[in-house]
Amino acid sequence: MTPMLISILTITGLATLFGLLLGYANVRFHVEGDPITDQIESLLPQTQCGQCGFAGCRPYAEAIAAGEAEINKCPPGGESGMLALADLLGRDPVPLDSEHAAVKPKAIALIKEQECIGCTLCLQACPVDAILGAAKQMHVVIGSECTGCELCIPPCPVDCIVMQPIEQDTSNWRWPFPDPSHPEVAVRTTE
Repeated sequence: MTPMLISILTITGLATLFGLLLGYANVRFHVEGDPITDQIESLLPQTQCGQCGFAGCRPYAEAIAAGEAEINKCPPGGESGMLALADLLGRDPVPLDSEHAAVKPKAIALIKEQECIGCTLCLQACPVDAILGAAKQMHVVIGSECTGCELCIPPCPVDCIVMQPIEQDTSNWRWPFPDPSHPEVAVRTTE
């Protein structure tokens, strides 16, 4: 055999070996997506409401993971969602962003039965499928599934959907998060 043929066969053999190793490594050690983004997304309420300024929960989770967004912009997740995100990411908790999250009591949608015409527009608008009904039939909201995102209200042509505040009891009450602008909190943090 000539030295040139030996060189070609050696390089071909090495290229094949390295190609097989890379293929095995791709199959064995391949990660689908960003695991931290998946964990962040699992903590978000999946309402896809856009109240955070992003198109849905996944884009917001990606922005948080990339460090481009704060953890306090999700109104449906509320304070408990923000605290869960802070715990996951090892960040300090911060009050809900006033630009995106007006402080209002938790509420669920309620459809006025006498006024509902069965147009199904609220069914299409609900991101969590918390509304049941059929065309030209009265619709009803599944209270345990409703996130209170209010996305069903604007498309209703007869304004038969109202938000009913959830009464606080021992099962849903939480300690309020301290307001850093309050004088007592500012004094304690500076001591």
